[in-house]
Amino acid sequence: MNPNIALFLDRDGVINKKLPNAYVRNWSEMTLLGGVQEALSAFKTHFYPIVVVTNQQGIGKGLMSEYDLLLLHEKMQQELNFFFDAIYFAPALAAADSPLRKPNIGMALQAKKDFPDLSLERSLMVGDSLTDMQFGKNAGMKTIYIAPDATPKPSEADLLLESLAQMHKQLNGILKFF
Repeated sequence: MNPNIALFLDRDGVINKKLPNAYVRNWSEMTLLGGVQEALSAFKTHFYPIVVVTNQQGIGKGLMSEYDLLLLHEKMQQELNFFFDAIYFAPALAAADSPLRKPNIGMALQAKKDFPDLSLERSLMVGDSLTDMQFGKNAGMKTIYIAPDATPKPSEADLLLESLAQMHKQLNGILKFF
């Protein structure tokens, strides 16, 4: 484990199935993606901290509360049998341009504050959206774009993969980034 390399993970579309045009508001709406549990267990020996960074404007829209989100994340970690070192979320609406909301780097700065030895320049952001890639680049990280349908990779992405499970299979090659 290298305590200077953090792994930042988006949630919807990376850890769990993204709902089209909807928000995952409770456990009954969450479907964990295949291979995530095994991948996270393997990543624990190579990255520290492992954190989730997720925009959750469903809170800002009044579709769920912060408490609902905390319960959902607790259940997600129990089901994965994996507890993240931190989970950061941005509850504001996109229009509010909150410093926490990706692509702004507020969640990365919070992680740096919480984990002072963390090197953002030697860290990795894994996400499934352009804002995830912009967040990673804005914070100085390397980026992996998750696209199960072989969508063209955005220019901000350093690597295109289908899933966290594929990242797990190619981990030795990926670690050569650092």
